[in-house]
Amino acid sequence: MWTLPNILTLSRIPLMFAIVGLMHVDWPGAATLAFWLFIGAAISDWLDGAIARRRGIVSNFGKFMDALTDKILVLGIMIALVRHDPDLPVTFVLLTLGREFMVSGMRMVVAAKGVVVQADGGGKAKTITQMIAIGCLLATPMLEADIAVWLDWPLQTFAAWVHKIGILGFVLGTFLAVWSGYRYMRRNWALFTE
Repeated sequence: MWTLPNILTLSRIPLMFAIVGLMHVDWPGAATLAFWLFIGAAISDWLDGAIARRRGIVSNFGKFMDALTDKILVLGIMIALVRHDPDLPVTFVLLTLGREFMVSGMRMVVAAKGVVVQADGGGKAKTITQMIAIGCLLATPMLEADIAVWLDWPLQTFAAWVHKIGILGFVLGTFLAVWSGYRYMRRNWALFTE
């Protein structure tokens, strides 16, 4: 269980708490540190699977926890962003939250039958889109509160565009979450109900 890929996977849980904590403080550099910790967490999402495949140590635990820790990371930060960003539609966060609970619940029922269902292409596209959106939404305060001050550059217009990209990505990520959740349910309904 304590392989490097699994450690990288599980590291996303404490990273989520650190990122959310940094979002709630206002000392210089907090927004920048939150952004770069998130980038590290996003890279670990790719790296854990790549290392497991290369070393031939792919496990059911790793497949299950990889999907679960992605959800914990994304949902934790999304919930914190709702408080900090009035442009973030709370309904979309709730749709994503409902989808993730539904899919995770179905995965647990199916796993109890000895079947581990990995994320498909739609689920991976959803996660990548959400990660990019969150990255943009975390980059906005970094640009406004840290980089603009440190470099004495007027970055408000650029930060506003980064924020708009983040919101659009968030809307697209919500659509992909609902669509991939529907596809997941349709594909695995027989396993779930037998």
